[in-house]
Formats: sequence, structure tokens, C-alpha cells
Amino acid sequence: MLKTVVLVSGGGTNLQAILDAIAEGKITDTEITAVISNNPNAYALERAKKAGAAAEVVRPADFPDREAFHEALLAKVKEYEPDLIVLAGFMVQVPMCLVKAFPNQIINIHPALIPSFCGKGFYGLRVHEAALKRGVKLTGATVHFVNENLDEGPIIIQKAVRIKEGDTPEILQRRVMEEAEWQIMPEAIQLIAHGKVKVVDGKAVISE
Repeated sequence: MLKTVVLVSGGGTNLQAILDAIAEGKITDTEITAVISNNPNAYALERAKKAGAAAEVVRPADFPDREAFHEALLAKVKEYEPDLIVLAGFMVQVPMCLVKAFPNQIINIHPALIPSFCGKGFYGLRVHEAALKRGVKLTGATVHFVNENLDEGPIIIQKAVRIKEGDTPEILQRRVMEEAEWQIMPEAIQLIAHGKVKVVDGKAVISE
């Protein structure tokens, strides 16, 4: 059983996609043991409770400095002894102490085809605004392992989404979620749960 902890800051739509996939049998041998948020008002915490998972809050404002927050977050994650940590809209830069403690055990979903529109400053609607401004014809989403460099970890799965005439950032964001994010995150977790993803020479290799 793949014990999984999900880190999230907001509504938790990607979390819900994972929970639904588990309920529908698309993800097997996997359990969401805890959902941890930096935001006590995140609706994702309600989703966690409804699914029977622990709902935890580790808020930066409750600590004297960033280092103390990072240490508390790491300690809370370690309590659940996860095999996998999923970043599902976690709007906090992942502490280096967490990355080092769980090498190739943290995955993230980014709403673009990395290496396009990623890195510092590219999150949420900003990603889709940038894609529309540049005039690209395809965008999409990427699931990747998290390493010490922002959005530079080994890529597991990508899925393209076509940009349409008249798209706004909000419309594009929703389509990328529906057509890519909510599909490839569960797919990546299923592959990891069954030992089909390995990191070789800095690249994620998927076996049949």
C-alpha cells in the first residue's frame, strides 16, 4: 500500500481528482493518509475529512521564522511516514529539508508543458496568462518529481491541451485542469504505486 500525503493550499480540485480515482479503482494499492495545508481555510481540508484522511494545518504565521515553519512542516509530514508526497496546488516553495528527506518521493503538477512557462513567478493563472500572451498553440500539464530546483525535477508524464480562439486565462485554466491535470496526476500515482517509475540519470523512466 502506497501511503500518500498531499500538500495543498486551496480548494483541492486535484486532491479530489485523486480521491475520485482511488474510489473508482483507477488508482489501486494507494491510501491518502493525510492532507496538510498551510491555509486553515483551504476547502481541501474538508475534502480530506469527507474521505476519511487526516486534515492538518501547518501555517507559516504560527512560527517565528521560515526555518521554524519548514522544520514543523517536515516533522508533520514525517509523522505519517509517507511513501509518496503529492503537491496539489501547494503555494509554498517546498523546503529543501523536505526534498532532502524524501528524494524522488515528492511529485508536483504544473499547469504547463515544462520547460515552458515554469520556474519562479509561474503559478496559478499567471501560467495561462503567459501562454496566451506568447500565442502558443498548445499548452498542457506536467507531473514531475521535485528536486532542489524549482520545476526542474524529472518529468513523469505530460499531456497537451489545445488553445482555442477566445480563450481567457480562466477558461484555459479550467480546460487544462479537466483535460490534463485531473487525468495525469492519478495516472502518475498509479504508476508509482506499482513500481513502474524509476529515476535514471536524472530522467524518469516508465516501465511497462
